[in-house]
Amino acid sequence: MTTKGQDIVSIIKQQIQQFGAPTTMVDVGTVVEVGDGIARIYGLGGARYNELLEFASGATGIALNLEEESVGAIILGEYGQVKEGEEVRCTGRIAEVPVGDDLIGRVINPLGVPIDGKGPLRTTKTRAVERVAPNVVRRKSVDTPVHTGIKAVDSLIPIGRGQRELIIGDRSTGKTAIALDTIIAQKGGNLKCIYVAIGQKASKVAQVVATLEKNGAMEHTVIVAANAAESVALQYLAPYSGCAIGEEFMEQGRDALVIYDDLSKHAWSYRQLSLLLRRPAGREAYPGDVFYLHSRLLERAAKMATEFGGGSLTALPIIETQAGDISAYIPTNVISITDGQIYLEADLFNAGIRPAMNVGLSVSRVGGAAQTKAMKKVAGRLKLDLAQFRELAAFAQFGTADLDKATRSQLERGQRITELLKQPQSVPMPLERGVTVLYAAVNGFMDDIPVDKVLAFEENLHKFIATTHPEINKAIATDKDISPQTDANLKKALGEFKQTVTL
Repeated sequence: MTTKGQDIVSIIKQQIQQFGAPTTMVDVGTVVEVGDGIARIYGLGGARYNELLEFASGATGIALNLEEESVGAIILGEYGQVKEGEEVRCTGRIAEVPVGDDLIGRVINPLGVPIDGKGPLRTTKTRAVERVAPNVVRRKSVDTPVHTGIKAVDSLIPIGRGQRELIIGDRSTGKTAIALDTIIAQKGGNLKCIYVAIGQKASKVAQVVATLEKNGAMEHTVIVAANAAESVALQYLAPYSGCAIGEEFMEQGRDALVIYDDLSKHAWSYRQLSLLLRRPAGREAYPGDVFYLHSRLLERAAKMATEFGGGSLTALPIIETQAGDISAYIPTNVISITDGQIYLEADLFNAGIRPAMNVGLSVSRVGGAAQTKAMKKVAGRLKLDLAQFRELAAFAQFGTADLDKATRSQLERGQRITELLKQPQSVPMPLERGVTVLYAAVNGFMDDIPVDKVLAFEENLHKFIATTHPEINKAIATDKDISPQTDANLKKALGEFKQTVTL
């Protein structure tokens, strides 16, 4: 048989083998319009919302607008190579992100691509970035604190594991500082942290990484960064990716904390996408579903019931206000979704009160349920003293000469507590030290200390108790309570300290 005959025989054999093989159907469409990171595609009748699309040029997109004749998609990453007339295919996969312990200590983009120069990720497990929040049956009430190490927060506005606590204020009032201090305070603990940077300058993200590395906090932290230079599609996706990474820990029965910095920029990116997709504009040009944008994200934070693993995901969203206006559209939306807010005020920040927390407008709707018994015992009196101080301070500005002794002593205690709640950045305070110094304040041991010496008094007190009465700190750290014996030891130690201290 000639070579040509052999070729024909082999082709026939191949065709016989392939005869009856199953055919695969792929949904295919054509790009009819492209620009500003948005592609309008004719066809793709079977595309699902949030489905990944594959462009012939190699780009990836996500289907967002499912219309009768066409599909509106956002293009992830560079969109310059996408051209009109190009073929687009459905992948059958929803947008997903890598998850697992291998991400800890890494900086990734919202698609799970490492951007820290430390090589590829080793994890093979992925999760859909969007999913339905756990229902009421799977949840339980919040009962365990997230220790932030910030005296003002732990005592007055406690945060619980599974809570959503908003950090809100103008730019440069210390919002990110509170979030980073909370991450640093988890060093050596069992709370995994995810920091999501949305629309931040690359230099700011680099500063955050450097701060966390310097304080040894990258060992329990994942950073998801969609910088200002990235496409709005990636900025829109970032918080959902961060949430999916946290959910993986929660479903393993562990505790995770996710920080969204910040959701104002997230809303801006979604508004830009929506206008480009030609969705009808509503108030302040935001689309009608901008509330759902954040509610479906923040509702995924939960404290799971014991029979469902008992894990938790705590959310600390950040919102930037303009000129202190917390009644604007996006701030009021997010306030209504969260379980309380920490409101930071520019005037307090400029007056040197840092953290610049407005105690009157800040609230935690979980409250004492998210506090240890030790902190609850000192915090109750602290809140009362501060509330009375704020009330009296309004009258005292007209002159203190005519005030009676009791009123004057309340004013002076309030001034000392306000001074005591000041705290430098990146120096989180362990629970036992915070309880000890607040106990001294509410029980009158600081009433005769000059206001400008309060922080020096605090520092010396910590040293004195650590060296002469270490059993007090040990008892509070172990029991998380102030037992009658510890109470007596504290009073005795504070009495000794007052006799020896020289400021």
